Amino acid sequence: MKIPKRTILILVIVSFLSVLTVYGLSEVERKNKEDTYKQLGIFSDALSIVESEYVDETNPKDLIYGALKGLLGSLDAHSQFLDPDEYNELKIDTTGEFGGLGIEITIKDGLLTVITPIMDTPAWKAGIKSSDRIVKIDGELTKDITLSEAVKKLRGKPKTKVKITVWRESEERLFDIEITRDIIKIEDVKKAQILEDNIGYIKLVEFRENTDDAFKSALTKLQKEGMDSLIVDLRNNPGGLLDTAVKVTDLFLEPNKVIVTTNNRNGQIQEYKSKAKNMLGKKPVVILINEGSASGSEIVAGTLQDYKRAIIVGVKSFGKGSVQSVISLGDGSAVRLTTSKYFTPLGRSLHNQGIEPDIEIKEVIAQTEIKDADLDIFSKIEEIGKQISKEEKEGDYDQDAQLMRAIDLIKGIKIFNDKENNG
Repeated sequence: MKIPKRTILILVIVSFLSVLTVYGLSEVERKNKEDTYKQLGIFSDALSIVESEYVDETNPKDLIYGALKGLLGSLDAHSQFLDPDEYNELKIDTTGEFGGLGIEITIKDGLLTVITPIMDTPAWKAGIKSSDRIVKIDGELTKDITLSEAVKKLRGKPKTKVKITVWRESEERLFDIEITRDIIKIEDVKKAQILEDNIGYIKLVEFRENTDDAFKSALTKLQKEGMDSLIVDLRNNPGGLLDTAVKVTDLFLEPNKVIVTTNNRNGQIQEYKSKAKNMLGKKPVVILINEGSASGSEIVAGTLQDYKRAIIVGVKSFGKGSVQSVISLGDGSAVRLTTSKYFTPLGRSLHNQGIEPDIEIKEVIAQTEIKDADLDIFSKIEEIGKQISKEEKEGDYDQDAQLMRAIDLIKGIKIFNDKENNG
């Protein structure tokens, strides 16, 4: 069998790099590197066979890209190889406008899973829910699909349709949903208003570029309107940029407080600390979370929970506590690689654990469960709030059980604080 010149060149380069890389390493590191390059020899052999024996003519770039997708996809649900088009899409994602359905997805337990639908998008309006499993896209099974492949299939030109088959475990049913794609415009701060009794409310849907500035502006606006307490709604917030989540959390803390730490494979710990001035003072704060709250929103909730700066209300969050670094490559492609994991100030890992609320309030059936014995007093405080909430509720939020209970809780806290301050 004749070996193509291109494959011979690859073998020469691999051999040369192996010599350079192992030079100067410790014995253990040298052995690991040598083992790696032995395995690369197998890859080169397979590449040579495909190039010379496969029934159709092959494109070297397609072969290498395919190998890289398999390499990154074998690591975890969040690592992936991005070709130039996919890398450009990722850049568009962080700026806030793209075409598609409006869902954040991941691979969980080997299945394509919805982290959350983004508020007011086609997926949201079609009734897609957090934890839905997408088993088919336009009739094709999603078994063994990669994240990048799924994104390509779900996105498309505005006004075109896509049919997805969903398994909803909570209802034990399999069903089809046809959704019309649209331009997805992300407004990080979806709502900023005074609800009642001077209680401020901010709905934060994602952490993107300049989200912290938008959040700061919303706080300033509400304070001018007389806000004396705050509810931050992080339900169905899938996260986004780590630095932005840190900057938002910063606004609730005094300077030089640890917000989050990251720990990589070498045990290198990086601390992110607060720098800005606390904008809320001692105003009561409640954070709403649910199973669609992930990553950056879990950092905000977990940090403020550790410092007892906010009461966390809702249901357990998603549990996505790892850091993905995007490293660009020479041809415009990139590697999105999990490089470390998040830990709260008290050392709690978020990865696959999620944030347990202090007070569990389910979305439909408003049952309350106090998660921390130290917070028993808040059940009494909530009852105080209920007693003064019998009047007709303002606005369009009176059917939101979790939000209504958060309002009652804050009212009770304010009355309790007044009694404490007045002896």
